[in-house]
Amino acid sequence: MSQYLALDLGAESGRAIAGTLADGLLTIEELHRFPNTMVREGDALYWDIPRLWNEIRRGIEIATSERKLNLSGIGVDTWGVDCALAGKDGQLVERPRHYRDPRNARAMQQVLEIVPREEVFGYTGIQFMQINTLFQLYATKLSGSGALDAAWRLLHIPDLFNFWLTGEARSEVTIASTSQFFNPATMTWATELLSRLGVPTEILCPLILPGTLLGKMTDPPHTPVYAVAGHDTGSAVAAVPAEGSEAWCYISSGTWSLMGLELGGPVINQHSLAANITNEAGVGRTIRLLKNIAGLWLLQECRRAWMEEGSEYTYEQLASLAAEARPFSAAIDPDAFLDPGEMPRQIAGHCRKTGQEPPATHGEYARAILESLALRYRRVLENLETLANRKIAVIHIVGGGSRNHLLNQFVADCTGRRVIAGPSEATAIGNILVQAMGAGELSGLKEIRAVVRRSFPPATVEPHPSVEWERAYERYRRLVE
Repeated sequence: MSQYLALDLGAESGRAIAGTLADGLLTIEELHRFPNTMVREGDALYWDIPRLWNEIRRGIEIATSERKLNLSGIGVDTWGVDCALAGKDGQLVERPRHYRDPRNARAMQQVLEIVPREEVFGYTGIQFMQINTLFQLYATKLSGSGALDAAWRLLHIPDLFNFWLTGEARSEVTIASTSQFFNPATMTWATELLSRLGVPTEILCPLILPGTLLGKMTDPPHTPVYAVAGHDTGSAVAAVPAEGSEAWCYISSGTWSLMGLELGGPVINQHSLAANITNEAGVGRTIRLLKNIAGLWLLQECRRAWMEEGSEYTYEQLASLAAEARPFSAAIDPDAFLDPGEMPRQIAGHCRKTGQEPPATHGEYARAILESLALRYRRVLENLETLANRKIAVIHIVGGGSRNHLLNQFVADCTGRRVIAGPSEATAIGNILVQAMGAGELSGLKEIRAVVRRSFPPATVEPHPSVEWERAYERYRRLVE
């Protein structure tokens, strides 16, 4: 029997989850949960990194001192793209910005004036989004703060916490590949791209694969620390319970929806550029060909806005309201909503701009969001099938969003594909099992997924296509394309 601790930090919350691997079965237990919220100062948005670090240490303390777990390993995964600039003493040169910080949009425009879009994509194969590390770094350069010149190392958020735990400054490839200055074909940094932008490349860390043992914690109890798939989506995809040669794609469903295929190499060509598709590194030297979609973020922000108005809902209550609401009242483009705040007002404005009546009730807002996500998934599915030249029969939905049964049914009905939902804790599960792979207990992805199937039986959702969904899809395409 082996015990591991997953420190899983998402854009909305973080958890410390213990996993016990025995006789080919994994059991998990949440030991500590904490919120993760952005800090706004004027127009700037930051992460509260010191507080998150304290929560990580608290999670480790609960596992080792209070629960007396004999841990074989610790692994950290987080959301993608955001990074920290650290000095040789390990201290932050400046506070890490939040990926929704508004200064990134201007930086993206200026980068593409220096290096054309086609050339950036040729270097990196990454979807163009203003949140990407490339544009964040260039925004730092434009700010004149001097942080880039003062930095010793650039560390994405899981790499930063690994550095503070072990003293080892390394960049794990799955999180590095979210940066838009990583080459997925050569699995190296795209240093030429950064040099053309005048961004120093000596701050980049050596790259390592998921499952690498970084060393032991510098502080007691000196537990081994593994570099897992540091990008939470990479950990989640490792825990997709796919089997054999089935033609499948995945949706890692949470604040973001990341929908894609697992391939043996990147797809970087004019077609993938036109579709604005991402090629990110995965566990076992795989490539995750995927699309970033603004997922349940819209529902989260609506819920927050309604709470401030005095109407407080659980996500289960919102799903119930949506199920009872008028269908197909409005079709929206989920990716049009990157900015936080006043989400119902933003959606209403989007509807009026596209010639639609805004939803009339909270239930209609929730249903419009869920239906529109399903419609967006169908369009992405069609692009993935074209790019990979394969027909997808099964959609695996993992992560917290897999608990939304209404959305799962919408996805099945809209796409006409069978949906396999779960595990909901795929990210933490993938984190734990990649540690076990690094420790030599598991041989690779095939064995990891076999453990997942035995330990967490998923739910199957059969499709019920209808004329109404076909009409909604045609309407959606006319509105957003």
